[in-house]
Amino acid sequence: MEIKKAAAALLEAENAKEPIDPFTSSAEDISVDDAYQIQLEQIRHKVDNGAVIVGKKIGLTSKVMQDMFNVSQPDYGHILDSMMYKNGETISLEQFIQPKVEFEIAFVLKRDLKGPNVTIEDVIEATDYVVPAIEIIDSRIKDWKFKFEDTVADNGSSAGAILGGQPVQLNDIDLPSVGMTVYKNGELLDSATGSAVMGNPLNAVAWLANALSSYDISLNKGEVILSGALSAAVPIEDGDSFTADFAHLGSVSAAFKQ
Repeated sequence: MEIKKAAAALLEAENAKEPIDPFTSSAEDISVDDAYQIQLEQIRHKVDNGAVIVGKKIGLTSKVMQDMFNVSQPDYGHILDSMMYKNGETISLEQFIQPKVEFEIAFVLKRDLKGPNVTIEDVIEATDYVVPAIEIIDSRIKDWKFKFEDTVADNGSSAGAILGGQPVQLNDIDLPSVGMTVYKNGELLDSATGSAVMGNPLNAVAWLANALSSYDISLNKGEVILSGALSAAVPIEDGDSFTADFAHLGSVSAAFKQ
């Protein structure tokens, strides 16, 4: 797999708003390591052009999301400053191709976390606070018809993030039992609890720190870590608004227009 060529194809798809065929549909083999190298090549390109890495996202952590995309393991991607939006903001859909929203718990770190061998206790010690979050995902792969390697190469299908609520310390909350209720255009859409994410979102963050160590990447102080969707991703249409209420964490909302 030609890493630079594949990364360039994804960057062009993002810029032109024209998705490409999945890499896994070509005659050329692509490994998971190839896919992460393609992701990192794009991130290097964006950072070289002024973007700042502000966090990481963990994807495909819940059974409902793994079933949705027919995969069996989590993935991850990078969050850049250009991808962050304000709580309650109305966001233009013109910058996306085929966006969806997910609802999750975000961690903000007060110290670095680097694997291997990161434990849940390490994550607790490194966490400053948690808040509710909306993640905007988007696929530069046609019709969301990808395999695991495709979404990894595509930066975990990440496209944006909104943080809400008020900062809550981990010792003030039991993450697996946190209930979430999601509303679309004012009507009840879905509900879930924190345990949907690998039994406990802390497990997801520990997994991420250890997975990234293979590429000598750390979770850094001050970074936002999106720990994974509690429920299935929802397509966004012009005029949609979403609010997710999390017990003890508060709410996060966003609206979208063409």
